[in-house]
Amino acid sequence: MARQPLAARRAEELLGAAVVATAPVAGGDIATATRLRLSSGQTALMKTLPHAPEGFFEAEAHGLRWLSGIEGGVPVPEVLAAASDCVILAWVEPGSKTPVEAAVAFGHQLATTHAAGADGWGLDHDGFIGRLPMPNRTAGSWAEFYAVRRVLPYLKLARDRGAITDADAASVEAVVGRLGDLLPDEAPARLHGDLWNGNCLWGQDQRIHVIDPAAYGGHREVDLAMLHLFGLTHLPRVVAAYSEVHPLADDWEDRLGVHQLFPLLVHACMFGGGYGARAGSVASRYA
Repeated sequence: MARQPLAARRAEELLGAAVVATAPVAGGDIATATRLRLSSGQTALMKTLPHAPEGFFEAEAHGLRWLSGIEGGVPVPEVLAAASDCVILAWVEPGSKTPVEAAVAFGHQLATTHAAGADGWGLDHDGFIGRLPMPNRTAGSWAEFYAVRRVLPYLKLARDRGAITDADAASVEAVVGRLGDLLPDEAPARLHGDLWNGNCLWGQDQRIHVIDPAAYGGHREVDLAMLHLFGLTHLPRVVAAYSEVHPLADDWEDRLGVHQLFPLLVHACMFGGGYGARAGSVASRYA
């Protein structure tokens, strides 16, 4: 690895340790990722973003620490430092996506993290999902929170950006009016919040580590709905193992589409109208 002076100097300021080498890391959609080799022999990942929104990296660090505090919960990278312009994490060496044992362990760990719970719906501060601000102010029920903090803000933004048609938006709004009947209340779970395949890092240590959280207290079916929306290797094994620790309601799969409206609308806002059409199609099944 060569040494990128600017990244190395900033990391040294935050870590109080010398950086002996750096290398770019491919794959990030939002931030620039750099691998660091420290004088201690430790390897770290530094994520930077010019003109990052206020609180952007601090929210990521808070989410990782919040998820990491559960014994037997999902593995997350250790936060080594966080500031307004970057976050530095312990490096997780990627490995194979084939071990069934890793998927089974992940199901148990995700259930344990969810079961640890949260103080209420949302969080005591707002966060981000991707580049988009994510409101977290609490509400009186999951159905209310999901409507006013997850679906409607991104439906409005998708409309403003021309990423959803009036007809598809009307289908989503019709489902919002029925959320009180469609979504059962249960105790708030400790959610990753953006749990798609790309945020599940299969490590060389034979464990699945979760990265890039949009963490908050919410209904546990949201994390599972996102895994089903974008897929995960050995997902049936993950769900079966999850249910051994924290059994799901018999009809939870019937609500997958309802809980997929949020990520579909977020993706419509970020990537365009194909996702808006998918949100409308999914909503039409429940309206």
